[in-house]
Amino acid sequence: MQTRPSHQSMPPSSSLASPFIYLPSTSDLTTSYQPHDHGRLFNNAHDFIINNSQITNNVHAGPGLRTLLSKSMPDAFHDSGARYPPPKCHLGTRNDCMTKIMNWALGEPGSIEPVLWISGPFGVGKSAVAQSFAEALEPQQKLAATLFFSRSSTSRNDPHRVFTSIAYQIVAKCRSFREIVSMRMYEDPALATRSLSKQFEDLIISPLREIDIVSSGLCGRVIIIDGLDECRGTAEQCEIINTIATSVWNQTTPFRWFITSRPEGPIIRTMKSDLVAPVVSHCELPVSREIDNEILLYLTDEFGKIRKQHDLPDTWPSEEALALLVERGAGLWIYVATIVRFVKEDRSFGPQDQLRIVLEFAKDVSVRAGSNNPLEEMDFFYTLIMQRLPSNIRTIVRKILLINPLHAVYSLLNISFILSLSMDQIYRTCAFIQSIVELQASDHRGLTLRFYHASFLDFMKDPKRSKELCIFGSFLNECRRELLDRLHEFYLSRSILASDTIPPDHEDRLNRYEWTLECFWDLCAIPAQPLDTATATALELPIDLPCRDKILRKRKCPMSRCTRTEQIWILGDGEHKVIPEVDGRDQYFRLSNNENRPVGICYCGAKLASE
Repeated sequence: MQTRPSHQSMPPSSSLASPFIYLPSTSDLTTSYQPHDHGRLFNNAHDFIINNSQITNNVHAGPGLRTLLSKSMPDAFHDSGARYPPPKCHLGTRNDCMTKIMNWALGEPGSIEPVLWISGPFGVGKSAVAQSFAEALEPQQKLAATLFFSRSSTSRNDPHRVFTSIAYQIVAKCRSFREIVSMRMYEDPALATRSLSKQFEDLIISPLREIDIVSSGLCGRVIIIDGLDECRGTAEQCEIINTIATSVWNQTTPFRWFITSRPEGPIIRTMKSDLVAPVVSHCELPVSREIDNEILLYLTDEFGKIRKQHDLPDTWPSEEALALLVERGAGLWIYVATIVRFVKEDRSFGPQDQLRIVLEFAKDVSVRAGSNNPLEEMDFFYTLIMQRLPSNIRTIVRKILLINPLHAVYSLLNISFILSLSMDQIYRTCAFIQSIVELQASDHRGLTLRFYHASFLDFMKDPKRSKELCIFGSFLNECRRELLDRLHEFYLSRSILASDTIPPDHEDRLNRYEWTLECFWDLCAIPAQPLDTATATALELPIDLPCRDKILRKRKCPMSRCTRTEQIWILGDGEHKVIPEVDGRDQYFRLSNNENRPVGICYCGAKLASE
């Protein structure tokens, strides 16, 4: 990385030498600027000189950074409350791996490549390594930014918020970088919506050119990107890699890049390309029985905590029990971590009974499986967890698992509207699966689910793995028709469509109707899950259309004179085309055919003349 000269005549720490007077500090974005505050800077001041006499009012720096934050993914940062408690390496484990990557971060001999890629299958502890790495770097002032992707969370898998998130975190590390980025974001908030390469250029590379890299403290800092395969879109994953590699080749960024992912085909091919391979050092984190001793240490410590908390005898669990769990774990961290959470579950007859269930399962699996396939082992355990649920609870759990990842705005409160359940029922249902999901919220209105590991949702979506428990296929079709029946009931009741005013006691029904319709559209548009014949027939759509994309898609409103730019749902094709409508109050939705109407109202609320 070549050091670029600063536009300032002296380092920014010298307030007298700088040609800019900074009014006021934007370090605390929560404090609004008061116009009279600037006078305090000059109280009792005398005999001072302002060089170059250029005063820049950075009152707008705060709004600029707030805009950047709104286009970032704070839930994906390593110290985010949304990830607490984050997975990290148990004390005394992964020592060899941590030593290697710390040596790479510090630029020890043999660690010249600026990009380190750690790959490995699901459940081997890649995120735990990345989290522990971040926490080790932070006190040494060697951490620039972190991103922990999660495919099951829409607030942590958006590729278009990757470089905005990185820029926002660098802002906190370097004041001169912060002043430039915040002013640019204020002047042009659309910077955060540009293409990935343009974002990288405008929000990272270009501001770095204008600061003194050596005095900034950014040189050699590490940017951690964990779970790149869980970022939405394989093309975007590869573009992120290529953008980073290009900056390394051109020496336009001073950072070291740490990336973890599963060994997915597109990522492997990109990492091995002529552009990327020369600047990448690759380390594999395999499923290995060589870490059995570390897994034993983890289980011993965790069960020791449980034993102390519940005042159990020192002989619990037995050495034979621990040995069996280590054997069945087969080097897979997610397996043993899930078992520990299962044994800890509050909704049970206690840890002794929970461990008994696990041990019986482990012995049975060892007979049935006939192999040490970790994926098969994990699937058996996920099946056990689901099959132990009462049948009515299991059905609700499957519906929640189907709906929850669909949309960023679906809180459990929204899901309660969709499923016509109370929040208490939702809460009690989720408590049955607390070994695989965590409830997070400051209050019940924002209550959300966080999956401990993406492998559970992968399991539930794959009919070959979860079989009759799968949330796709026939179960998805049943849920579509159930929601459609509920929408029909809403419409027949006409209680929320009948008048121009909304009685207060109808507000709850209105919310249920709106969220049910939104969920129905999302369920119909799940990729690789075609709209089934029964649902299409119920919608009075032709069932012989050539592809699902012609049955249900999003695009600009097809009605003439509509000036709105928002995309709307389109159902059907040609003369059968149907769009969701909204009434003049822009609050209620219904289905209506576009043909032979004197006046139509499109989804975005614009009244239109007939075609």
